[in-house]
Amino acid sequence: MVRAMTNPAIRDRLRAIIAAKALIKGDGIRLASGATSSFYLDMRVVSLDAEGATLIGELMMDRLAGSNTQAIGGLETGAIALVAATIQAGFRRGQPVAGFYVRKKAKEHGTGKLIEGNLPKTGKVVLLEDVMTSGESVIKALDAVREAGCLVERIITVVDRQAGATGTLARHGVALEALFTRADFGV
Repeated sequence: MVRAMTNPAIRDRLRAIIAAKALIKGDGIRLASGATSSFYLDMRVVSLDAEGATLIGELMMDRLAGSNTQAIGGLETGAIALVAATIQAGFRRGQPVAGFYVRKKAKEHGTGKLIEGNLPKTGKVVLLEDVMTSGESVIKALDAVREAGCLVERIITVVDRQAGATGTLARHGVALEALFTRADFGV
């Protein structure tokens, strides 16, 4: 698989936005995993910012370049903005990719779907995440997409906190790639 080179200026600018807007330092901050930490990354303020979303989409598409990925998606709510930004970047580049998201719980009305959007019936997909800690939260999306008949090529996160996600995902047979790690923010 041939991947396009990531533009260092785009990566540097996104790192600066994350550091300025999303990085919160403090004692005993509770994470979704249940663990406590001395820092938190509020990535929604970046992924829902026009510049931040645009840069994330471009860097995600750099990671997808040269692959035959049919769709990208992830678990609600964190991945929704990432997917939207990335499919728009793909369209601008003339490399369209479909998008979907996995609900935490199937709807109890309407279609009753667990997976919304454009997941192919079979095919290769990539899951996106905003921040990875233990990797446990993305397993629900991974299992749902596999059960639907798709092969998950890999998972790409904006930031890997380097707290066990790589090992957790390896045990589930999928690799983790990160645009940034905690070291990129000096935490």
